[in-house]
Amino acid sequence: MKIIGKYLLLLLFLTGVIANASVSGSNSPNTEVTDLLAEQAFFVKAAKTLKLSHRKAENLEGVSHGYYLIAGVFGSPENASRFKKKLSFKGLRADIILNPENKMHYVSMGYRTSGLDLLDDYKKKIRPSYTDKVWILQVENEIPNLDKSVDYQNQTDQASGEYSSVSFAQLAKANKIATRSLSASENIAAGYYVIGGVFGERTNAERFQARLKSKFLKAGFLKHPEKDLHQVYLDRFDSGLDAIAACNSNFQGKYQENVWILEVTHPIEDSNEEEILEITKLLTENPQPKVNKQLQNRPLNDKLLEKADAYFDKMWYSEAAELYETVLAKGESNYGFKVIERAADAHYFNTNIERAFYWYDMLYRNYRKEMSANNLFRYAHTLKGSGKYARSKRLMRLYDRKIERGEGEEEKDMNKAVPREVILDNILAASGDVEIKNVAVNSRYSDFSPMFYGDDELVYSSSVDSAFLKTRRYKWNNQPFLDLYVAKINKENQEVKDAVKFSKKINTKYHEASVAFSPDNNTMYFTRNNYGKKLKRDKKGVNHLKIYSSRKVNGEWTEAKELPFNSDYYSTGHPALSPDGKQLYFVSDMPGTIGKTDIFVVDILEDGSFSDPRNLGPEINTEQREMFPFISEKKLYFSSDGHVGLGGLDVFEVAYTEEEGFGDVKNLGQPVNSKVDDFSYIIDETSQKGFFASNRRGGKGDDDIYSFQNLVPEEVNENAIAGVITERVTGEVMPGTLVTLLDENNIKLKELLSDEDGSFVFEDLDGNTKYVVKTVKDAYQDHELAVSTLDNERVEVNIEMDKLEKLITIEEGIRKLKVDMIYFDFDKSYIRKDAAESLDKLVATMKEYPRMIIKIESHTDSRGPAVYNKYLSDKRAKSTRAYLIQQGIDPKRIQSAIGYGEERLLNECDGTVRCTSQQHQRNRRSEFIIVSM
Repeated sequence: MKIIGKYLLLLLFLTGVIANASVSGSNSPNTEVTDLLAEQAFFVKAAKTLKLSHRKAENLEGVSHGYYLIAGVFGSPENASRFKKKLSFKGLRADIILNPENKMHYVSMGYRTSGLDLLDDYKKKIRPSYTDKVWILQVENEIPNLDKSVDYQNQTDQASGEYSSVSFAQLAKANKIATRSLSASENIAAGYYVIGGVFGERTNAERFQARLKSKFLKAGFLKHPEKDLHQVYLDRFDSGLDAIAACNSNFQGKYQENVWILEVTHPIEDSNEEEILEITKLLTENPQPKVNKQLQNRPLNDKLLEKADAYFDKMWYSEAAELYETVLAKGESNYGFKVIERAADAHYFNTNIERAFYWYDMLYRNYRKEMSANNLFRYAHTLKGSGKYARSKRLMRLYDRKIERGEGEEEKDMNKAVPREVILDNILAASGDVEIKNVAVNSRYSDFSPMFYGDDELVYSSSVDSAFLKTRRYKWNNQPFLDLYVAKINKENQEVKDAVKFSKKINTKYHEASVAFSPDNNTMYFTRNNYGKKLKRDKKGVNHLKIYSSRKVNGEWTEAKELPFNSDYYSTGHPALSPDGKQLYFVSDMPGTIGKTDIFVVDILEDGSFSDPRNLGPEINTEQREMFPFISEKKLYFSSDGHVGLGGLDVFEVAYTEEEGFGDVKNLGQPVNSKVDDFSYIIDETSQKGFFASNRRGGKGDDDIYSFQNLVPEEVNENAIAGVITERVTGEVMPGTLVTLLDENNIKLKELLSDEDGSFVFEDLDGNTKYVVKTVKDAYQDHELAVSTLDNERVEVNIEMDKLEKLITIEEGIRKLKVDMIYFDFDKSYIRKDAAESLDKLVATMKEYPRMIIKIESHTDSRGPAVYNKYLSDKRAKSTRAYLIQQGIDPKRIQSAIGYGEERLLNECDGTVRCTSQQHQRNRRSEFIIVSM
């Protein structure tokens, strides 16, 4: 019998399903199909047990047959690459696969030919370090026939479902590929490495690796554990078959030189007894289902849809989105307007822009006329989030038209919503490269409010208390009261271990939390319940919080004293000291609070007394909650659910200087912030390492402490000017437009043609510098736009160009070419530079309309003798005519060029009133009358 994988083998024997079967015997086709169905049935059950959703796709071009662990789906390759890079910073290997049917990019964290092996990898290797949601894509392609000269039937490795080293070596030999093997170690992961070169010197290996990467190969190098050699590989594969296939294709033509494969193996891990019993129980209680193909095209599952709608109405958008996806996955017969709309909306409100775009795009393709203004607005927003700026702009025009027709009244607050959407878009786009890790001291209860203590210790709040777990719990979440703990920090890996209670003098039978220490670590401030012999409550029965301080004397903390601005009628808490120890920041709902809780500050005076509390003001505090302040030498950090964020409490930062005070509030973005509460953030600005707390999924308890390190990238010049060029009336993009970048002095710096989507970008520019962007295209008026760069940021501009036919106007029944005024210097008839630019537009229009005939009329101001002025204006008319002919206009198309002197003034400056030079200049002009077209 053919063995599918180790779990299936164990299950079949434990449940007596295949007693007396021979491992080495041959199978009939029906038996092999039965095995495959059994494995698939168990895989589905096992995936469900691990809470992993599962979808199928058939015959994806360029994608290998098998199972993929998907961490994210993106519309644009740039977003997929950005997400893949974030995973790499966490030490996770990922690949991107393209679904040619929906053009979506799937970021895969693992691949196996066996679904059960993939689940095993997920449970043992991925889930311990990656807690965000993932799902499995099963790709069913036609499997190519293997070389008939090699007997693969009975060479399957029972431990992993891959081919054994013998059959792999035979297959490689049949394909004329040399192989070697090596045992996996701590520094070398198991897999199949396609080796391109071996070097003694590390620098030579690095140079060769860089050469391979320039060919867009996923190159790296291994150091042999016994020999002082560096083996440079083109790529690493989980499957030996994939490695051989890559060699045979010369890596899709990217690398033509000789290679060989290094097979790195690891010992087989036996499943533990508990896991076997769990799997056995699953298979026994859930027998293999029978496939009924007639059920595949059943009508919409009303109960499933009702549940999805119920979740949506409760604003449980994540759960609703998953159910809508399940309904829609049953077939296109379920693709009704309402279902697609709600699937798109659920993803949109859950900030899953990629999936929202997919379903809004589906809605637009199938139900364009039925789409509301709200649908169009959200579709446009997802287009922008997917990098499709030009198309987004056109959709916003459609949205504007619907609003003008009164079709968007249900979104009366839409204009207020737009800035929040823009801010949220910026938050998602600006998410930084941060490595986070759940620390070892976390319990199944609440652990939060970390604070640095000395050089290598961390004090934090926790409700874990093994001595009182059954007796001393507070009511609102049935967890023990909070105490302060101190633990050791390993500065190399940011791990926190060996936690003990902080001090018996500080910890009491009620809450102690949120501590701050003076620069010399001899004074501490912390939060505690308001209590004497028992808890004190106000008239409403509320027990408020207070801030206490304690001094260290002879190495011991003294009895704590409450601060003078505490009260029995409001709460104070979450103390934070400035780096110099002269200011104490805290949170309170005292009178004068803007929102539910605000951040205040007091000065600590030389005699140890405190100034009156000052509210930090509406730039920091909102009508909601601001909490957990922390201030470093450079910035104030705090948590809020009032500023725009990703959900729950988010961590924000505000730059601070003595001269200018606080700057703009900025969201730290992902991965520090999530869809739930993220708070009590502290950081060492020098090392860019710190800690924060969160109740995100995947933690050990209610609130967990996470360490983080900001991965500071190499400093790059982000100064750029980018934009999209469109036709003003239709909104159509304008590819092939000549775009020129000029400096302040009109000197050309760079020049390019706009892309097919009308976009352009000028990069590597100077910061805080004024530029001019000039656009030129046949049949359109030239356009100039003054743009200033910022400090290491990309500036986005939108340019709308007008057709030249707009120069043709009718004034008092006379057709004219309306260009910018053709001005002349006093007593001169030569063509000025600004006049030449205006005349060039006229030349372009005449070339677009080759049958157009014009006449030129030139005028002067009233200064000087009238006879001379008429003479001068005639010279100017002739000078204008000569310029047009010089630019290629046939002289026959200029009927006349006549000067009228001061006979047709545009204002009252006829010599009888006092006028400025500018007023006189208005009268010095040329006009162009269209005789025929």
